[in-house]
Amino acid sequence: MSKKKIRILLVDDQALFREGVKTLLSVNDDFEIIAEARNGEEAVRLSVQERPDVVLMDVRMPVLDGVTATRRIRAAIPNDSIARIIILTTFDDDDAVFDGLRAGAMGYLLKDVSSEKLFEAIYTTARGEGFLQPSVTSKLLAEFSRLPRTGKHQAEILDVPLSSREMEILQLMATGASNKEIADTLMIAEGTVKNHVSSVLSKLEARDRMQAVINAQQLGIL
Repeated sequence: MSKKKIRILLVDDQALFREGVKTLLSVNDDFEIIAEARNGEEAVRLSVQERPDVVLMDVRMPVLDGVTATRRIRAAIPNDSIARIIILTTFDDDDAVFDGLRAGAMGYLLKDVSSEKLFEAIYTTARGEGFLQPSVTSKLLAEFSRLPRTGKHQAEILDVPLSSREMEILQLMATGASNKEIADTLMIAEGTVKNHVSSVLSKLEARDRMQAVINAQQLGIL
């Protein structure tokens, strides 16, 4: 039986960029570009119609911008297993990072990212995990560290406190580390990391890794 391909919707107003990304992704047999959109309005329509696994979404586009399109896609397709969105942009724009993630994007990459990192981001988000470049993660954490914290002890915040191992994994998640990188750092099995990450998400009532980090920051346990 052939392996199921990751179905990708490519959204960008520049035809040359779309062609470049298509060429790049075509070398990987795991990926399939199922549709292209030139603006956010087309992206919403095609996401609902085609139900891609992953959407590569530009931010600054005519008709409808990427952040607004992301918000509308998440509202139209609330199931987290469909249309996982990666913001892919030229602009290292703090507001775009925060607004995109709040809108429901699961990843944020700059367009100068290496093909290796782009592939990794697609695989990661297709599995339901958030993916951010380390520089973006640092900005995000710096921003949320300025928010007021509850000041309560962890035991008073969570029904079931995080274990010491879960705290270790949460701290590594906050650096943008993947499950494999966490496993290598802690010298444990990748499957064990996956189980711990699931437990962390559940305890922090988070839909993905980045929301877990944000929730932990706001609760004052990270």
